[in-house]
Amino acid sequence: MTGPRLPDGFAVQVDRRVKVLGEGAALLGGSPTRLLKLAPAAQTMLTSGRLEVHDAQSAQLARTLLDATVAHPRPASGPSHRDVTVVIPVRDNPAGLQRLLASLRGLRVIIVDDGSAMPVAPDELGEVHCDVTVLRNEESQGPAAARNTGAGVCTSDFIAFLDSDVVPRRGWLEALLGHFCDPAVALVAPRIVGLQPAGNLVARYEAVRSSLDLGQREAPVVPYGPVSYVPSAAIICRRRVLEEVGGFDESLRSGEDVDLCWRFVEAGQRLRYEPIALVAHEHRTDLREWFVRKAFYGESAAPLSVRHPGKTAPLVISGWTLVVWVLMAMGSCLGYTASVVVAAFTARRVANSLRPVQTEPKQVAAVAARGLWAAALQLASALCRHYWPIALLAAVLSRRCRQTLLVAAVVDGVVDWAARHGNADDDTKQVSLPAYLLLRRLDDIAYGLGLWTGVVRERHLGALKPQIRT
Repeated sequence: MTGPRLPDGFAVQVDRRVKVLGEGAALLGGSPTRLLKLAPAAQTMLTSGRLEVHDAQSAQLARTLLDATVAHPRPASGPSHRDVTVVIPVRDNPAGLQRLLASLRGLRVIIVDDGSAMPVAPDELGEVHCDVTVLRNEESQGPAAARNTGAGVCTSDFIAFLDSDVVPRRGWLEALLGHFCDPAVALVAPRIVGLQPAGNLVARYEAVRSSLDLGQREAPVVPYGPVSYVPSAAIICRRRVLEEVGGFDESLRSGEDVDLCWRFVEAGQRLRYEPIALVAHEHRTDLREWFVRKAFYGESAAPLSVRHPGKTAPLVISGWTLVVWVLMAMGSCLGYTASVVVAAFTARRVANSLRPVQTEPKQVAAVAARGLWAAALQLASALCRHYWPIALLAAVLSRRCRQTLLVAAVVDGVVDWAARHGNADDDTKQVSLPAYLLLRRLDDIAYGLGLWTGVVRERHLGALKPQIRT
């Protein structure tokens, strides 16, 4: 993958989780995991895993590292806030709109009133310190159409889309705009965190596992990656590229943000997730509203699978790795023995792929073990989330399936709790493990209900089809 030349002064930093092999001769990491061999000249350019662009050769190496997803950008500077217009789609949320406008001092703002019962009137917005224009759809056309309406009258180079139930925190805009000094970047998104102090149990769960919060680690936004999309509650787009791809798909009831991200990627653009920039969101904390919203998110998978075949796969897994865990789940002595044999064969394949660089046996074993463990977590998550109706039926009919599903539900929940319980603010009371397990399973049930509803509505099984790779 190639792209426009990166500017001088732009730097990249190798991800700390990437393994350096052969005394700097190769890098192992990224998503999907790949082995990137470095020429001697490239090795000398990387100092402590950092590379700064100063000529065409270093610019090409920096681009290669970024596109291989083994390094992250460290831009020197970015566009000004004067190059940005904020578009806010809103419907029947005057309090949230007023709260948001108070945080946008000095910015150009276009409000798109999407059929509110009480129309948004500029002279009723109170004291605002930004340049505000109000547009109105007499009848609601949905957030995708409202965003397109606002974008259609923008003339700035960049458009920031903010929903009316968010509030950006200090420094959010500067942290995001810096990424646009890379001319290949078309979209950047912040981390979404909770707006209000977490009170009830659902609020405390959302503080650590909101569907909008994509975590604390910076990442490229690519299908199948750790961050495969970003929510449109808060994003900044390059206006020219947004127009080229046709804006948001107004026919989608949900998932229009996922669709936009993937169309950007298909057009050869780069997208970034920047968790240093924070935007607070007013989470749903009523149990019923929360459950319904999770199901609503699930309904988007089927229409997305029609538009982007394969990208909504619940599983992306090696066939050999799948065989290991299926044999293990059989539970018999023969199954355990066969799974060990297949695991050894998998480790041998890993060793062969690492042969071009000097690696110790323990490094090979560690790579193979991480791959097997990651596959196990994928399978456990898919059983409990995407395939739970089938898994539940199998559990009713088979004692062995019942045991497997129980183990999957507990392991998935415990690992997820351990990884996320530190995501909340220090003053937020942590969710206990039993409560987290319960809400995690309710979360999965809701999403799965929405997923299967969408599959039936679309009459398309693509959202349930796994990707099994060789």
